[in-house]
Amino acid sequence: MTSSIAPGPEVVTSTTPDLDTVRKAARQRFFTRFRKRWTERRQRTMRGRTGTASNLASVQPRGRRRKRTAFALGVSALGLSGASQGALSADSTAAQGIADDDAKIGFIDPFERVHVNELSVSNDLLAAMVEEEGVRYDVYRDVAGYPTVGVGHFVLPEDNLSLGDTISHERAMELLEQDLRKAEKGVQKLVGDLPINQHEFDALVDLVFNVGEGTVSDRKSPKLNAAIESGDYDGIAEELEYTTAKNRIARGLVYRSERRSQIFMNADYSDPREIQRSG
Repeated sequence: MTSSIAPGPEVVTSTTPDLDTVRKAARQRFFTRFRKRWTERRQRTMRGRTGTASNLASVQPRGRRRKRTAFALGVSALGLSGASQGALSADSTAAQGIADDDAKIGFIDPFERVHVNELSVSNDLLAAMVEEEGVRYDVYRDVAGYPTVGVGHFVLPEDNLSLGDTISHERAMELLEQDLRKAEKGVQKLVGDLPINQHEFDALVDLVFNVGEGTVSDRKSPKLNAAIESGDYDGIAEELEYTTAKNRIARGLVYRSERRSQIFMNADYSDPREIQRSG
């Protein structure tokens, strides 16, 4: 005689994603939507330009900085710049990502040094910034104690926001776009006529976005401004480190500065934390 045992009820197990996974997914969703919006803005900007990216040779030297610019342009054209040589040996994945992105909208060669007015923030930097800053729809205090919301937006009086207030996804994107435009203009003012390439521009935008235009002024960052004035790209790279908040070293800012430097020097947009975790 045989006996059979009825199968018991199927046990269904579910796992709750950890907080880091949830945050990563939220950042990715935000970036995907904002990237489309930002790319459309870049396309509109490019349509309004008249091909000045290919006419840098027509820039007439006026004054000490413009004479240095003309010399730097000549050096760059010959491929003799140390920073340009570093760009050629950059991480292939990061470099290809920039090239593919900009080729779609007819943008300039990301490794060619051009006038700063011909550049806009790349999608590679957008992804890195969203990853660094995170996305929060409630007003909180950042590492330095300042009210912050969205993607690292410093709350201003005209925002009419207080701690604990929440904003919509759409407003978070608007604030980020506003801050990026401000940072781009800050970099344009900072570098003047010094030609730079895409990843150098991105690193400087990240700097101005992170520390504010006032912090990179000639009075507060004399070495950075002196390096720009003399066309010393290696010197610029050495002045991208800002690691303190309220006079204390913040680990997040240390990683942010390391990432910024590797973007400027090597067009490497990867997160240095990932390298340490896998090492």
